[in-house]
Amino acid sequence: MTAGTESGGAAGAGKPRTLKERWQRLRQGQENPAGHQNMLLLIQLRWLAVLGQISTVAFVALVFDIRLPLPHMLEVLSCLIAFNIASHLRWHERRTVTNAELFLALLVDVAALTFQLYLSGGITNPFAFLYLMQIILSAVLLKPWSSWAIVGITLGCLAGLALFSEPLALPPDHSNGLFSLYVEGTLICFLLNAGLLVFFITRINSNLRAGDAMLADLRQRAAEEDHIVRMGLLASGAAHELGTPLSTLSVILGDWRRMPEISQRQELLDDISEMEAQLQRCKAIVSGVLLSAGEARGESSVKTTLNTFLDSVAEDWRKSRPVAEFEYRNLIEQDVPVVFDSAIKQMLGNVLDNAFEVSPDWISLLVKREGDLLQMEVSDRGAGFPEWMLSQLGKPYQSTKGKPGRGLGLFFVVNVARKLGGRIAASNRATGGATVTLTLPLSAISLEEAPDSPAPEVQSPSRQNTTQAG
Repeated sequence: MTAGTESGGAAGAGKPRTLKERWQRLRQGQENPAGHQNMLLLIQLRWLAVLGQISTVAFVALVFDIRLPLPHMLEVLSCLIAFNIASHLRWHERRTVTNAELFLALLVDVAALTFQLYLSGGITNPFAFLYLMQIILSAVLLKPWSSWAIVGITLGCLAGLALFSEPLALPPDHSNGLFSLYVEGTLICFLLNAGLLVFFITRINSNLRAGDAMLADLRQRAAEEDHIVRMGLLASGAAHELGTPLSTLSVILGDWRRMPEISQRQELLDDISEMEAQLQRCKAIVSGVLLSAGEARGESSVKTTLNTFLDSVAEDWRKSRPVAEFEYRNLIEQDVPVVFDSAIKQMLGNVLDNAFEVSPDWISLLVKREGDLLQMEVSDRGAGFPEWMLSQLGKPYQSTKGKPGRGLGLFFVVNVARKLGGRIAASNRATGGATVTLTLPLSAISLEEAPDSPAPEVQSPSRQNTTQAG
């Protein structure tokens, strides 16, 4: 398999370069996949807090005619608004959020609440119970030490507010029940705490579950990557070992061809020619394995065009397989220059081989271009995929053949496509059989100097007609 970059990201300085490294960083807490979404939720919650404070202050001052230090309270609100705008601008661009940054954001909220309570009665203010929201949020979002730090800080703030605060002129009417201003404020505070916590904790838990799912997916893909590396080393070693006996067989067949007992009998010469052809195919397979492992002897990537590359892959596969009818259609009208990549040839050949095993009478290969994507559809008239296999597509050792060690073909195809930034999809045809669709970005094989400029169109007979063999 050829090495490729992980789709959707570029390796930068200090960033993990492999799936395994990224999974280890996530597992150790060095990265938080749900942190960005949780920070955005905190920003939304802060906007609601600003609106709630403005509404409460206006209601208390205008309806109940309670005198409040409005200039100082508005200054605190202005600072909170400025901090939230800065947070929105920062986290709109930056995607990685650490525990320390979430901790700092909650500290700002605690500080703003403390200043507002100081200006409006301190611990006698019924909205002092809003500290509980900060504690619960810290327990969900932060590491244990950070959560306990928030508990200690809020406890210290409450103790300080019991000693130092601006008095709030509330009438001593606690005995009036629901008609008491303090009781009404407490009920409103409880309603705010309960409603906001249910709404935001539900969304935060959803983000955390998504992060756990991402972590599990990265772990699975890292394990598959290690599995591929081990099998690649095994295949490379086997290819090296096979080189000597294949060369020996080639020499022996050449000697047999020159022997009088054989050279005078045409049927034996035909058999030797067939054996030599199969031997050359074995050598080509071995060379392909070494090429994919980066060990080709003096071979390099070949510059060609997309249609020429696809036509040659289809033609080479057709000549080496006794398929009764091979329908090849190339709908790419604008050709582009590409670099020949053996991994794509092997990947497409693997899918065609799977189709040939279940449908030797008819196979269809349709290639087309959708924007900057190359799509290759392989269809057959076999029995199709069982439902359980469609849900496990690309997992190792998932095969309908029922033999140990089988089911690695699509596993390799899926991982090569993923390495090249593409994907694979499979479905059953309504008329019988199955279709496997390979989708790759053209940037994976396009020449860098002219990725978008089309080359002159190359018309090939193999792109126009159905090919029949046998």
